Amino acid sequence: MYFVETIETPGLGNRHYLVGGSTAAVAVDPPRDIDQVIAAAARRGVRIARVVETHVHNDYVSGGLELARVTGAEYVVPAGARVSFPRTPVHDGDTVAVDEGLTLLAVATPGHTPHHTAYVLRETGAPVAAFTGGSLLIGTVGRPDLVEPRLTEELARAQHASAHRLADTLPDATAVLPTHGFGSFCSSAQATADSSTVGEERTANEALVKDADTFVAELLAALDDVPAYYAHIGPVNSFGPAPVDLTPPATAGHAALADRLSAGEWVVDLRHRVAFAEGHVPGTYNFEADGQLATYLAWLIPWGKPVTLLAESPAQLADAQRELARVGIDRPAAAATGGPADWLPSGAAPASFRRATFAGLAGEHPAAVLDVRRDSERAGRRIAGSLHIPLHTLPGRLAELPDGPVWVHCAGGPRAAIAASFLDAAGHEAVAVDDSLDHAGAAGLTLT
Repeated sequence: MYFVETIETPGLGNRHYLVGGSTAAVAVDPPRDIDQVIAAAARRGVRIARVVETHVHNDYVSGGLELARVTGAEYVVPAGARVSFPRTPVHDGDTVAVDEGLTLLAVATPGHTPHHTAYVLRETGAPVAAFTGGSLLIGTVGRPDLVEPRLTEELARAQHASAHRLADTLPDATAVLPTHGFGSFCSSAQATADSSTVGEERTANEALVKDADTFVAELLAALDDVPAYYAHIGPVNSFGPAPVDLTPPATAGHAALADRLSAGEWVVDLRHRVAFAEGHVPGTYNFEADGQLATYLAWLIPWGKPVTLLAESPAQLADAQRELARVGIDRPAAAATGGPADWLPSGAAPASFRRATFAGLAGEHPAAVLDVRRDSERAGRRIAGSLHIPLHTLPGRLAELPDGPVWVHCAGGPRAAIAASFLDAAGHEAVAVDDSLDHAGAAGLTLT
């Protein structure tokens, strides 16, 4: 008998896996914080004998090297991956032992990266599951444009061929267990279900129901923006990430916070957007801890700039620190917990800004409405007459905003809150539209 334990990293939209038998296991694509997979192995009473990577990741810092060091496991990496650390290179057709009667068969599946490798779990020789990394995802595939622009079309065609290779050689009942596809920008689209099999993918996956030319043309046309921090994560993983340090950062009092803000450092408030709008330290930015904190903070912050975290509790701070370490923001410069009353000098008033709905926007007819969604989202529908600055470009384009109140919206509210905090910190009068864009038409706004 075998087991497969799925370990979610929902903030990044990824999964990693522990697969094994009665005594030994293999970790597949572990993230930076390796304590979760170590704990999973301890609960099951198995030894992590090997760590395998499907590819050199762009969207998170790998914990594979450190996990192998800590556990003494063999570290297995695709032979074509250019890395600067000792590892066991795996080639197409190689077999990786898991436990008695259990093996992983390496299957070359280029497309997401040139060296991408999937691993087929076989029990007494029969395929039962495929760890597909960024190749065959649920309903879609991993994007092919993260390596080199000149290779994108070639990799898109390779992605189509790789998906067919898996589908053509594996039984219908084989479980499809990808790393990406659950919110990660490494996926070319969102997963269409929570679980799947090869048989289900044969009838639903875009790479398997379209001919190569159609698939490639549509895939390339639909490629979305790439988070800026991806350019840093790939090299970190190729060089070999340092061990993660999740010990609490230094505590900052109100004077230290003021000094950091004056020095141009980022001070990030992790509280819910409603609490932030009602009162916050002037000059701070709001990235909610519950959501895609790591993705958007790492995307917007200049790489390497010190960041101080403000949290409502030590638990919220610890969770955020873990999320940020996964994308290479290793150590906050400082931190504080509580609320504005704890972070401001006695008698100092917190800053605030308005929140509204699309009905409120329609009722007031403001002169400036700012849409911070990505280009691909705005192409589908937009509020007539609205300005457009995608959130990930906003910090460098604040000078383009007009004077007077700016009503800012996204698709549902969280990104509008981030944007409003930037406007507020820069001295603009911001109104955050905390509402679903689906309500805009019913509110009387014209959508084009």
